[in-house]
Amino acid sequence: MNIHSFFEPVAEYLLEKSYSENSFFHQIHIHGEKFPDLKGIQIAFVGLRESRGTAKAESVSRGSTEIREKLYELKKGLAPYRMADLGDIISGETLNDTYQAIRQVGEYLMKQQILPVFFGGTHDLDFGQYLAYQKLKKLVNLVTVDAKVDMEEQGPEDTRHTQEIVLHQPNFLFSYSHLAYQSFLVDPTLINVMEKLYFDHLRLGQLRDGFKEVEPLVRDADLLSFDLSAIQSADAPGAVDAQPFGLSGEEACQICWFAGTNEKLSSFGLFGYDPYFDDAANKTAKVAAVMIWYFVEGFYNRKDSLSFKSTDYIKYTVSLDTKPNTLVFYKSKKSGKWWMEIPQNEIQRFDRVSTVPCSYSDYQIAQKGEVPERWINAQVKFF
Repeated sequence: MNIHSFFEPVAEYLLEKSYSENSFFHQIHIHGEKFPDLKGIQIAFVGLRESRGTAKAESVSRGSTEIREKLYELKKGLAPYRMADLGDIISGETLNDTYQAIRQVGEYLMKQQILPVFFGGTHDLDFGQYLAYQKLKKLVNLVTVDAKVDMEEQGPEDTRHTQEIVLHQPNFLFSYSHLAYQSFLVDPTLINVMEKLYFDHLRLGQLRDGFKEVEPLVRDADLLSFDLSAIQSADAPGAVDAQPFGLSGEEACQICWFAGTNEKLSSFGLFGYDPYFDDAANKTAKVAAVMIWYFVEGFYNRKDSLSFKSTDYIKYTVSLDTKPNTLVFYKSKKSGKWWMEIPQNEIQRFDRVSTVPCSYSDYQIAQKGEVPERWINAQVKFF
């Protein structure tokens, strides 16, 4: 595959700017005059300019460049980065052509064991991100962070792309989780649909009440899709569909850190920035850049092998007076994270590992003689 044919190089003025020696800019192989060599690369930044999926955009096509400029200015962390900025995907003749271009690029990178970070464009572009998994012959878990649930039956693509993912054939979606939605923006029937399908969902208030419980949900994702509209407009006025209430910028960065440290996550998407709606200082572009920074830092702080038979994990067995008779938990010595085991004979019909991420509170619930709700939901999904 001639991957460089899908891309336009990074804007020349960004390459000519002066950046400090310890900036992000000097740690990335950038597509300028030449397309970067991808040998040994672990993370690839992929800019998106497509905006035909929304009726609200004004200058979304500039979003990736504005985010990129703020990202380049940030200071690098301590990790030895192996990253490349591939530039912006050239939008297709039709919106579907753009989805297919994102699919092909994502599929190619993931087969090379390179994690694509998609940024810019509108939220419906996560449909292309999802399609990249179609030929990988595995069931995937999707986590979406968005103020709304984009499962409308009619309207622009950015209001119904999640439904397109759920209904897509062939179906390779195993699980879907939605974080930080706001009830007054969501039709209650959509929540009922998610519950009938055993999809996890956390309202903004629920998320705030138990922020630590977000981490296991994010840790179970293969791909994460983040709409900037989930962040309050005070911190992200430049979101395409900015809302007065929402996550703080700090909370958004924490979720990105969780995603980065997730060993199984293989693609990340950050969508919905329009510079036209931003303030004079491009505050939203700065927030988006820092979110990507935290994702990268999380990636380079991955600690767990997910080999639960190794000495890196402590195994805990809890006896119960009901079915199941026992519950098995694992705690990582390196990260302190928890997993719980679903008995192998209950999932033999699926090519899935027999452990799901959980929290310490799930272990505490089991110690009280109760079966954690997370265990019940996982069992239902496997069946």
